Amino acid sequence: MSNQIVKATSEDDPQRCQAVNSRGQCYNKGVALADESIGNYCIAHGGNGQQASVLKAAVSNYRLERWQSRLAEKAEAEGLKSLRDEIGILRIVLEERLAKCDDAHDLILQSGPISDMVMKIERVVTSCHKLEGSMGQLLDKQAILQFAQMVIGILGVHITDESLLNTIADEIVGKINDIG
Repeated sequence: MSNQIVKATSEDDPQRCQAVNSRGQCYNKGVALADESIGNYCIAHGGNGQQASVLKAAVSNYRLERWQSRLAEKAEAEGLKSLRDEIGILRIVLEERLAKCDDAHDLILQSGPISDMVMKIERVVTSCHKLEGSMGQLLDKQAILQFAQMVIGILGVHITDESLLNTIADEIVGKINDIG
């Protein structure tokens, strides 16, 4: 990016500044922007503001120019408001750290980082639970029992053996009770 004024090579130069003065359209080229495009205005007509704006947008909250495309990919991903992937990653990291411990001595030496990781997992799990609850993605026990009754009703239409149907219903309800 340069802050020098560069003259356009011809009147129909597509990079020519879009500002209009008393002599018509400006004869300078638009400024070079951080994303390697050319701005609409030269330095004399506010191109530096456009440069700063593009640079600020590229940097966003963090200096992530190097990972900008991957960041954009992640930001547009399905389930953006889900923390389940992050929980999985943290659990894998914890598992790998534990796997590197060969004996009790190693475990004691790694106890600080391990306990930090466990606390991080707990915080992300709690956040995930709150997030899913606020988004209506959690089912309480009563909702699960109602769903089970609907499933048993559907099965009852197709299964004529009442004792088999009762056995299936008892197993489903038993599994639900085992959950919580």
